[in-house]
Amino acid sequence: MYVVILAGGAGTRFWPLSRKKHPKQLMSVFGGKSMLQRTVERVLPLHPKRILIITNTVQAKETAEQLEYLKHVPIDIIEEPVGRNTAPAIGLAAAIIARHDPDAIMAVLPADHYIVNEEEFRATILRAKGAALNGYLITLGITPDRPETGYGYIEAEMALRGDGPYPVTRFVEKPFFEKALEFLTAGNFFWNSGMFVWQVPVILNGIKAHMPELHGSLMKLDFSADVWELADLKPQIAAIYGEIKGESIDYGVMEKAKNVEVIPADFGWSDVGSWRALPEVIAPDGAGNVLIDAGEAVNIDSRGCLAYGGGKLVALVGVENLIIVNTGDALMVCAEERAQEVKKVVEELERKGLQEYL
Repeated sequence: MYVVILAGGAGTRFWPLSRKKHPKQLMSVFGGKSMLQRTVERVLPLHPKRILIITNTVQAKETAEQLEYLKHVPIDIIEEPVGRNTAPAIGLAAAIIARHDPDAIMAVLPADHYIVNEEEFRATILRAKGAALNGYLITLGITPDRPETGYGYIEAEMALRGDGPYPVTRFVEKPFFEKALEFLTAGNFFWNSGMFVWQVPVILNGIKAHMPELHGSLMKLDFSADVWELADLKPQIAAIYGEIKGESIDYGVMEKAKNVEVIPADFGWSDVGSWRALPEVIAPDGAGNVLIDAGEAVNIDSRGCLAYGGGKLVALVGVENLIIVNTGDALMVCAEERAQEVKKVVEELERKGLQEYL
């Protein structure tokens, strides 16, 4: 099995700690190793034939530096000259793997997810591998425990299959609260994790059927030799990315294909999509506050706050449900329920041309 790790995201909802050259997946949000490093180490017990990391030109240098300590692991870093969403990245990785191992199994994982039970995660991947050998496009669906409005959902046909995998009925965009509560009550909806397992020829056939222009561009890749030396592909990748459009693999293939199945997953998962998600994965104190990188802390009648101190003393006085992030050059204060809107700050900085803060 090959593992493809998608590591080119901007992480705008984690501004000001996350920046273009140092986004969420390269950060040490929890202390210790970065999310990318944790993701790579998480799959090593699966003994993948190779690990392909898809990133972008801006982040490639630090990505490589962060993984230098894994010299014994066959890792390839593939640079995208410009972001084109997940379908081109996955298609590119599949085309490269197919050149060397045409019938390979391929697992696709985001670089910036948090997983509690890593043994259960690996067991689920192996289970998905078995299902993928039957010609299905397998997605991992997280068993929901609340009416979450920040995730997409997968509806499954669960009537006849015991504990799965289940045929996918539809993919649903992020719902309003009332609809999310309806999904939770129904019992046959799962959070869309963005994690997939499939045979390389099956996903390439799916791209050919539903995204023929992308497939045609990928088939232009000219491999000079049957070796894992990808430097020669860099100008070819640049040419391809100049002619393709951006599209997610969900919208481009998964929502249209008929051979899609979901395997329920329950291994303690979060996509850590914003500052608001951190209390899910970092235990708060008795007042519900989460303090990160704080030199010292003083709390007077404050609760439900998250503060990133940047090594400084943090004092909270009579405040509730705030997110406070201090970095060397920026300070952000945000209402906890509006954490998803932090990306608007990045958009405004871009509009004003304040590149030094991006």
